[in-house]
Amino acid sequence: MLLVLDVGNTNTVLGVFEPKPGAQGTESYDKLIAHWRVSTAKTQTVDEYGVLFRNLFAMNGLEVTAVQGTVISSVVPPLDSTLREVCERYFQIKPLFVEPGVKTGMPVHYDNPAEVGADRIVNSVAAFEKFGGPCIIVDFGTATTFDAVSAKGEYLGGVITPGIGISADALFERTARLPRVDIRKPPRVLATNTVNSLQSGLYYGYLGLIDGILERLMAELGGDVKVVATGGLASLMGSGSKYIHEVDDLLTLEGLRIIYERHLTFLRRRNDHGQTNAVDPAAAGTPKRN
Repeated sequence: MLLVLDVGNTNTVLGVFEPKPGAQGTESYDKLIAHWRVSTAKTQTVDEYGVLFRNLFAMNGLEVTAVQGTVISSVVPPLDSTLREVCERYFQIKPLFVEPGVKTGMPVHYDNPAEVGADRIVNSVAAFEKFGGPCIIVDFGTATTFDAVSAKGEYLGGVITPGIGISADALFERTARLPRVDIRKPPRVLATNTVNSLQSGLYYGYLGLIDGILERLMAELGGDVKVVATGGLASLMGSGSKYIHEVDDLLTLEGLRIIYERHLTFLRRRNDHGQTNAVDPAAAGTPKRN
């Protein structure tokens, strides 16, 4: 099995893929058989994370010893060493982190490619693989990101805005009498009470931001642009958008699987041709226990 982790500032999403029927080695995986969303706790220890992950496996009747590879996308650098040790101690696997040097199969046209968040590249790889290009990926996380991919499968760049949760928190923290409310679509725009007024402002105000940016990005890209949304609030915001027609909550997990397979295939081919590896295969997700 392949364990994938998408580590965000607010939540961490884990998924487990099973090997394709008849697949040889650890380079080909099939369907997602389990996935979980947990809080990203920057102060948790290696053992606390290890117990959490093993308990999640046990709940689904999965054996940790069946994990043959691990790939991680992280935008929380202080957790990287913790998660690396969790994988090595509890799964006996050296994980592959999506970072510069990993073969994603997607050229990155950014002034400094190292500045692009790993999750943004992962989402872009998955969206192009599933929907083709040109495409735009909207990821509703702690920050909301927009990422553009060309018709040739090149990462072109994007936009970063505060997430709707951040906007809501700022409003509640800076006002004395406004209550904290759930972020949801209100019955109508014109509200007649404070709770619905807040929900209307948050939902429709943020929806205007989303569609306004998408309209301009689509005009710059030209052609028949596909727009796909992912992240925690993708379903809520995607249902009201004029331009979002695809919602895929598990897009990042699929992208991690694709990148893992591509990178290990690249390393194997280098070995087959007798070339010196620029990246240690043991550090690229191959089992430590072999």
